[in-house]
Amino acid sequence: MEEMLVHSVVAVGIALLFFYLGFVQRVTGRRRKEAQQHLVAERHIRDMWSPRLSGFSLQMFAHLANSAFGQFCLMPLLLRDSPPPAPAGFRFNGIRDYADSYRSGRLTPSQVAQNIIHALEDSEKSNPPLRTIVQWNRDHILRMAEASTARYRNKTPLSLLDGIPVCLKEEIKVVPYYHRAGTAYLGTEPEVEDATVTRRLREAGAVIIGVSNMHELGTGTTGCNPNRFHGIARNPCNPQHYTGGSSSGSAAAVAAGLCPLALGTDGGGSVRIPAAFCGVVGLKGTFGRISDHGSLPLSYSTVSLGPITTCVLDAAMAYSLLAGPDPQYPYGLNQPAPSLDRIFSPDLKGLTLGVDWTFSKACHAEILEIYEKAVAYLRHLGASVVDISIPELEAISVAHVICIMSEMRDCLHSDFNNHYHEMNLETRTSLALASQFTAVDYIHANRQRSRSMAWLKEIFSTVNCILTPATACTAPCIHDSDLLHGCSDIPTVAQSIRYMQLGNLTGIPGLVVPIGYSSAGLPIGLQVMAKWWDEAVLFRVRLKLEPFQAGTRKPKIFYDVQTSARDVKSSPSHSCA
Repeated sequence: MEEMLVHSVVAVGIALLFFYLGFVQRVTGRRRKEAQQHLVAERHIRDMWSPRLSGFSLQMFAHLANSAFGQFCLMPLLLRDSPPPAPAGFRFNGIRDYADSYRSGRLTPSQVAQNIIHALEDSEKSNPPLRTIVQWNRDHILRMAEASTARYRNKTPLSLLDGIPVCLKEEIKVVPYYHRAGTAYLGTEPEVEDATVTRRLREAGAVIIGVSNMHELGTGTTGCNPNRFHGIARNPCNPQHYTGGSSSGSAAAVAAGLCPLALGTDGGGSVRIPAAFCGVVGLKGTFGRISDHGSLPLSYSTVSLGPITTCVLDAAMAYSLLAGPDPQYPYGLNQPAPSLDRIFSPDLKGLTLGVDWTFSKACHAEILEIYEKAVAYLRHLGASVVDISIPELEAISVAHVICIMSEMRDCLHSDFNNHYHEMNLETRTSLALASQFTAVDYIHANRQRSRSMAWLKEIFSTVNCILTPATACTAPCIHDSDLLHGCSDIPTVAQSIRYMQLGNLTGIPGLVVPIGYSSAGLPIGLQVMAKWWDEAVLFRVRLKLEPFQAGTRKPKIFYDVQTSARDVKSSPSHSCA
């Protein structure tokens, strides 16, 4: 009996000793090998588990962390190697990448065209379907690509855009596709005449891969279009989120790698919003700068055509090709010659950037945080950043809505009467709202336009550019009911269009560029606006801003059509962040 008692006491003593050595006695502070120090230093400490601790919980954690248990079990567990980050150095293939491959002979436009066809087929089989390009024709794509391949073989390319894959919004006429403008009832016959921008792209040798999806008749900013010919375009960054609209398919096609250049139309941010939501570059030029001839004349006073690209240099190249007078488009006949003057200046010294901080702060906190850092970065590059105040912003917003919706209601008067039941529910609702506006409302809205233009002239006498966030929110989530009936979400529309309306009402140019990501991994953008006809300064500012973004993330749905599209598609996310 005594022997058992002795064994028990010894066992308890050993247990207490181990408990003391493991959980009570401090073991830190002693000299450790340098090799161990280096190992700890190399771990991803910023990714470790780090809850907020205080009071008793902090006392206990601090004690355990310094015990043998803490040093050999707890802390190594917290400092365990984190999952490897996304591959660094991802970037989109731009126009120059394609051109260099063609000139070197590493690739031909025909090979790229075949990869694009495979990608288009695959994108429609995916779950959910990507729905970027809603009309395309294999034979037409291959025919244009083969002609371009022959020109490169003979060393006679037509331009920098020769052989470059492009798509155009369905609102723009492209032979031989149906000019449906996102509807189920327009474009009953194949188109027989190209729009001016389509013709200019063909003359440059571009390979048109098809026409892209859009919000029906451009009446919304999400890209929600549930009708039978279209479906909802998915955001390649997260397919459970909207692309933005109305040039939804154009932005998604560029972000998904199907083409480095797409064209859209912008009457209320319809190029810039989807560019911001999809993490690419979108340009709305000065009103009249790029011909609108051959595009459905939905709103004659607010709409501008513009490119969506992977980088600002590509936007500048597309702009230089597409801008300029067109005898068939009277609003741009007297424009000054397009210029890219000083876009490669080494810094931003001499430029004054204006920020209306009250206006800029009317966005989500994550957007504002990154936006403020981007503004500070531009100041660091030599730009002078000054506070400005844009008068009557609420009146500007109302005036823009009255102008664009009144003009659309006038353009679609016959459609509203004869095809009402073929329109999406959201379109019917928007046109019903437009029916409430009177001629007096329209006159007052245009008086507001004149006042706002006068104020902008005064502002631009002291600043070169105006900065704002691109949108006040990130890409909204797609709900299951949207797939069948569409949606009407006025608060989201208001947030997405907030920083767009000034440019559309007054006609000044605006460039939207990516500057980061939200905690949910959705793109965040910044907008630069300039005085009329001064697009060059937009490109100059953005080129200097490019290093600010820590890194471009590969979209969850992406096709590298310079290799093999079938092998490089990323797995889509099935959650709505």
